[in-house]
Amino acid sequence: METTQKTAITLNGIEKSFGKGDARNQILYDVNLDLPSGELVLLVGPSGCGKTTLISILAGILNPDIGEINLFNNRIDQFTDEEKTEFRKQNVGFIFQQFNLIPTLSVLENVAIPLLINEWNKDKAIEKAIEVVKLVGLESRMNFFPNQLSGGQQQRVAIARALIREPKLLICDEPTASLDGPTGQQVMEMLKKLSVKDDRCVIIVTHDSRIFKYGDRMVRMEDGKIISNERTNKEIL
Repeated sequence: METTQKTAITLNGIEKSFGKGDARNQILYDVNLDLPSGELVLLVGPSGCGKTTLISILAGILNPDIGEINLFNNRIDQFTDEEKTEFRKQNVGFIFQQFNLIPTLSVLENVAIPLLINEWNKDKAIEKAIEVVKLVGLESRMNFFPNQLSGGQQQRVAIARALIREPKLLICDEPTASLDGPTGQQVMEMLKKLSVKDDRCVIIVTHDSRIFKYGDRMVRMEDGKIISNERTNKEIL
């Protein structure tokens, strides 16, 4: 018997274009999407199909031309720019292919940055950072610098940094593309565990077929449209 899942994301009639007149280039066409919480979602499709634009709209970085965006019962398309920025700080985490770590800061300091720039007390921020670094299994590397870590360890630091504010929506852009197979699997196993919460949705944009087996759901895009949104049949992957 299936359990009832909460709806994390609902998009209705999203369209997005750039430029005007003859230079206008439409990127998204009538995008409709429903995603439940507690799942690891793979967003796949050829380069240029609109994936990056879509996740930027989901995160409130870009505004759609038209359409409704509901994230965890918040109509963010109705928010002001300031409200979107605050919502994003509190509820959205990003993990990128490039780790974007600051080389002169330790693991602990890199992870604490999101709290420190939001004027947390330093001791409280470090205390929280220690907790999250332990969560990703790097407690023995807390005082190391990025150049002293492997690629997989650096990605774990990036994951910890994204998690420190306990985001409801975690967006990962090609998180395994620069990792070897075994290391990528370790990262995906971690992200899979993080997704299993009834108040979280993890979206991974990827071309890496090696990680398809970790997805609970696969959303396929082509030419600015969602062409399928289905639970994954892991037996055929």
